[in-house]
Amino acid sequence: MSETTTAQRPQEPDWSTLTAEELVAYRDAENRFRASSAIRAITGQPDPGAVIDWQEVALPGRDLPVRVYRPAPGHAGAGADRATGLPLVLHVHGGGFVGTAVQCDWTNSHLAARLPALVVSVEHRLLAPETPLSAAADDGWDVLDHVLRHAVRWGVDPARTAVFGESCGGLISALAAIRAREAGLRLRAQVLVNPAVEVTGTMFDYPSIAEYAYTPSRALPLLRFFQQLAVPPGTDSRALSPLYADDLGGLAPALVLVPTQDAVADHGRRYAERLRAAGTSTRLTEYPGAKHAFLSMPGVEPQAEAARAEILEFLREALAE
Repeated sequence: MSETTTAQRPQEPDWSTLTAEELVAYRDAENRFRASSAIRAITGQPDPGAVIDWQEVALPGRDLPVRVYRPAPGHAGAGADRATGLPLVLHVHGGGFVGTAVQCDWTNSHLAARLPALVVSVEHRLLAPETPLSAAADDGWDVLDHVLRHAVRWGVDPARTAVFGESCGGLISALAAIRAREAGLRLRAQVLVNPAVEVTGTMFDYPSIAEYAYTPSRALPLLRFFQQLAVPPGTDSRALSPLYADDLGGLAPALVLVPTQDAVADHGRRYAERLRAAGTSTRLTEYPGAKHAFLSMPGVEPQAEAARAEILEFLREALAE
C-alpha cells in the first residue's frame, strides 16, 4: 500500500449485502484514504527520528510487504551494537478486511525512534472470501519467524523481541504469542490494543457489544461481517480465538489496553483475566471514553498520547538488555 497525496473517503457500505467485488472496491478506496496525506490530521505525523520504508519479505508461496521503521541515522540508539542489534517489535495493524500499516505510522515511528527498536509492521492479507483469518494469522507468524531467522541481515537481537497488535491485529499478535511459546521462542512482551480475541458464535455475547453495537459507530454489523469472513463454514473458530486457548500460561508478559467506548472492550477485559488466571504477567489499562481505534487517531482521540507513552514505557522495560 503506497502513500498518496490526496484521496476521498468512500461511504460505508451495507455490510449485510456487500458482494466480494464491492468489498474489493471499498477496501481499495478506503485504504487509499488511510494511506493519503489527507488523513494525517487524524492519524498523526510520523516521528522525524525514524526512517520508514517498505520491504518485501519472501515467505513460503508468497511475497509479503512489510513497513519497516528504523531509528534515523545519527539518532540516539541508531548505531546499535552490530553484535547484538536492535530490539524487534513485530506489529500487526487493525482493520481485518480493510487497513494498512501506514495508518499506524505515528505510533510505530515513535517506538522505533524512542525505544529505539526495529519495528516491522505486517501488511497481512486482508480478510476476504478467499483469505480467511487463518491466512492473516500465518502472515503475522511467518514474518516474525523470517525476521528472526535472518536477524543479522535485519540488524535485530532475536533475544529482545515483542509482538504488538491492534484490534484484529491484536488477535493475530495474541495467536503469534501462543505459537511462539509452542515453538520454544521466548518473546519478551506482547502488547494488545483493543484486541478482538474471539471469533466464535459467542463473540457477540458481551455487555460491551450490546452497549456499543450502534454507537459511537455501527460496530455490530461490521463485526458480523468480520466474523463471516474470518471463519467460513468448516473452520474451527475456537482455534483462531485466543480467548479459548487451552493453555495461556508461560506466555510473554502482556499489556492489554482497552478503550471503554468500544464494542469489543469486554474481549480485552476477559482475555486479561484469563492470562492472569493462567499465571501470565498481565497489565490491563482502561482508557475511559476512548473509542475503538483511538491509538491510530491521535488527531481526534486525546488519550492516544497517553496510550502511546504507556506502550513505550512497557516495551522499554521489557526489551532492555
